Amino acid sequence: MENILNNTTALLILLFLIITFLQSGIDKIIDWKGNLGWLKGHFKDTPLKNLVPLLLATILLMEVIAGALCALGLYQLIFIGEGTFAFYGAILSCIALLMLLFGQRVAKDYDGARTIAIYFIPAIFLVYLLQP
Repeated sequence: MENILNNTTALLILLFLIITFLQSGIDKIIDWKGNLGWLKGHFKDTPLKNLVPLLLATILLMEVIAGALCALGLYQLIFIGEGTFAFYGAILSCIALLMLLFGQRVAKDYDGARTIAIYFIPAIFLVYLLQP
């Protein structure tokens, strides 16, 4: 119980990132064709248009690993009181969000980019909280 009380903010942000990235990754796995089709249209007028399948697979991998590390970090913080996995999950979450931000900016989807920036704020704050 003490670990939960001492790490409440970090645990809540970890839950936020777990939900965000695991749901997104699962959606990409379940609806690969739908996501791929939408993204091909989204990037059709950009230099990334021929790389969409590779980029989708890359972001899928990043999201699933980030979500898994955050989940391991949540467990580790609660039961051991140590935040190594959480810290790495937070960093990978930030990198995944920066990749998504880059894509939105290249596609000139500035509303989408703004949304990514909103997700970035708690992720980078978690990096700050967990920094050794």
